[in-house]
Amino acid sequence: MFKITRTEDSKLTSWYFETDRRLLGCILLMMVLSVIFALSAGSVAAERIGQSWHFFLGKAVPFYILGLTILFGTSFLTKKQVLWVAGADLAFGLALLPLTVIAPHIIKNSARFVSFGFFNVMPSDIMKPGFIVLTAYFLSLMKEKYGSNIFSNRAAWRFDTWLSWVYYLLLFGIVVAIIFNHPDLGTSVLYLAVFTAMIFIAGLPWVFIPVLAGIGILMLTVGFFTFGHIHRRIIAFFTGAGDTYQVDNSVDAIRNGGLLGAGDDAFVKQYLPDVHTDFIFAAIAEDIGAIMACGLLVLLFYVFRRLVVNATRARDLFVLYAVGGTAALFGTQICFNMLTTLNLFAPKGMTLPFISYGGSSLLAYCLLFGMILALIREDRWK
Repeated sequence: MFKITRTEDSKLTSWYFETDRRLLGCILLMMVLSVIFALSAGSVAAERIGQSWHFFLGKAVPFYILGLTILFGTSFLTKKQVLWVAGADLAFGLALLPLTVIAPHIIKNSARFVSFGFFNVMPSDIMKPGFIVLTAYFLSLMKEKYGSNIFSNRAAWRFDTWLSWVYYLLLFGIVVAIIFNHPDLGTSVLYLAVFTAMIFIAGLPWVFIPVLAGIGILMLTVGFFTFGHIHRRIIAFFTGAGDTYQVDNSVDAIRNGGLLGAGDDAFVKQYLPDVHTDFIFAAIAEDIGAIMACGLLVLLFYVFRRLVVNATRARDLFVLYAVGGTAALFGTQICFNMLTTLNLFAPKGMTLPFISYGGSSLLAYCLLFGMILALIREDRWK
């Protein structure tokens, strides 16, 4: 059996042998599949708006190229460099976030975008990598300074030091409030869920979990009574009355695909406005069938499992929290997307990681996984 052996110590050779190649291979496979599905689902969405069949693929290609560059480039970084990149990413996202309040670019009644003319950026997507990595670093510093009990230690809640829960929670609360007000209930709940997972990994006592769950329920309640589209979606989900057009067609597309796929007879996806983004899994299931679509879910689950394994094997607390937070983000977003696609919960506008069309989301995940690959490599070998 052919096997590559390590015969030199160049930076490229060290990177090849020390990187989690299984995780990297899965990421590349997901991006290849995304291109294939963009041709299928994207062509339907493009023709619906009077564009050529390759319209969305043409728009996505520069993002794929840039995403691959970011993925491989950041995977070579050291821990210190990862922190600098994460800080720059978070600063960039925080700088853009107020623009969604002052001068938003509104798409589908949501003011969560900033327009740069030839492309739109979603700050809440862009800043996810920085949020996870710097939150992980914050938690590791808190453990180092205040010991294992960082939640009930009074010193960790003081105002006279920057390394305090007070300032972190204040900034986190402002960010989530802005995202919630876009309105974007799904992403704000996603941030809360990831934060909850990370502090739970850091040793949060079980007694606080209901409190955080209560905050999520409160956000859902406020959204229900404040934002009309959220109210209508929740009512439609529980009663079946109102606008259930997308979710009904999503389920019908999956049914039409059967076990082996409808092929040329895949027509239900034509009636899904968000077929290339939020409901891409329904288009995939109709095209290639339930068996192959479940194969895609297995791939996504394997990536999640790989992240969990790397987190449990981490020697550095910072790496544990960063990889664990990435697993929480990746897994939660997949669950949100699948619940919507299968009509098991009200639509939330959540894409399928690496698979759905979306430049901001793709670049953010490439940056995040590139940094995670770098941290795993350095933690394992340095």
